[in-house]
Amino acid sequence: MPMPAHDPLCTHHDHAADAAYRRAFDLVTRRDFLRLGTLTIGGLALAPYLRATPAPTARAKAVIQVFLFGGPSHTDTFDPKPAAGADITGPWRKAIGTNIDGIQINELLPLIAQHADKYTILRGLTHRTNGHETGVYMMQTGTDPSSGLVYPSAGAVIAYKMEETGLLKNRSLPAYMTVPVALGRFSEPGFLGPRARTFVPGNLGDPLKDNERQRLKNREQLLAQLDAFGHAENDLFEEADHFRDQAKEMVLGETREAFDISKEPDPIRKLYGDTEFGRSCLQARRLVERGVAYITVNMRGWDTHRDQADRYKKLMPDLDRGLSALLADLAQRGLLDTTILTCGGEFGRTPKFMTDPPWNGGRNHYGAAFSWLVAGGGFKGGQTLGATDPRGERVTERPIAPWDLTASIYQLTGIDPAGTLPHPSGIPAPVVPPPPAAKPGAPRPGKISAGGTSDIPIASAGILKEIMPT
Repeated sequence: MPMPAHDPLCTHHDHAADAAYRRAFDLVTRRDFLRLGTLTIGGLALAPYLRATPAPTARAKAVIQVFLFGGPSHTDTFDPKPAAGADITGPWRKAIGTNIDGIQINELLPLIAQHADKYTILRGLTHRTNGHETGVYMMQTGTDPSSGLVYPSAGAVIAYKMEETGLLKNRSLPAYMTVPVALGRFSEPGFLGPRARTFVPGNLGDPLKDNERQRLKNREQLLAQLDAFGHAENDLFEEADHFRDQAKEMVLGETREAFDISKEPDPIRKLYGDTEFGRSCLQARRLVERGVAYITVNMRGWDTHRDQADRYKKLMPDLDRGLSALLADLAQRGLLDTTILTCGGEFGRTPKFMTDPPWNGGRNHYGAAFSWLVAGGGFKGGQTLGATDPRGERVTERPIAPWDLTASIYQLTGIDPAGTLPHPSGIPAPVVPPPPAAKPGAPRPGKISAGGTSDIPIASAGILKEIMPT
């Protein structure tokens, strides 16, 4: 699957690593699912995915992560600075009120503003990089790259831990899924290996063609003939038979309907909007209803170094409609109490709005200060946590490190952040590794060098107890 093109004016060194990342990130798509023959012994590779159910002791039973790839501007979304000069606000100088007194967001998000009682805005996020790959890695894994281990994503950890409990049974859908596409900016299984890779359904929502259906039936018949090996007496192959049957159900049975949003009533489809992002959000809700534990919804296009005003005319209405619909729909169905919903990117954008050529109105990468939205699953709503200065350039209250957010999500999903994960070398790897120790007298976090990184360790305040259940 081709990667979306980068802005040619983005010259950060991490873009040169794209080819290596794509080679390391082998997507499991619907085409591969059919071509590799999941109904054969080769389908064993997908077996761990096909038994997802939430841990019974968890407050949150599922997570939907809306990832705004490229880095949305915090000042143009959840942390507006209307009193700053035009060099900061750009063309959007107005902040609008929400349904919670005292909380304002950018004027470009009027629908999301109506649901502020359901979410908390994290305005104190900060990390040490302006590079896409490292920023994505930190926000998706909740770990610092200096840990020395290549960590799996939070989705992979949650799926693995659910499997470890022995409770991932009687489900025909993968525990960890990504829609509409995976972005390939990091290898999400990390040291957990290929078994922990996300499943990308691709166009499983489309009708199955007659020739595809017949090919799968032919493979099933061939497998039945191979029973002459007597594998039914082998525990390994008995388990393979179980997962083969579940895979068959996902492709040929009623479970396939989980991906088909055409089954939704017209008013619901209109609520989300007929866009790639809106359809993906609706599919995520359907997957949560069917027991999928972790869904990443990737929204592309946020790497706005130039012509941001024109690009936001498309991006912002799509985000506003799709995300507000997801919040409202989850709440109306009683799912928000047990489903964590997060939204953010790998970093923010520079507060200064660049009007000179070649930018023509754009913002660069900015990891010193940015915002995320969190809702549901036990997170309190109607609040803000952390703050930036009047120009949005640095965090002034309650710095939040990526691992603070991830550890909080783990705790709400019944995972001990102080627990361990298996590593191929045999060493016990912490679920959330400790952050690098701060140097005596080091400046506070929030300053990033022109080269894109800082050697100043990020202060960590730990679990986001201010918005966690009491």
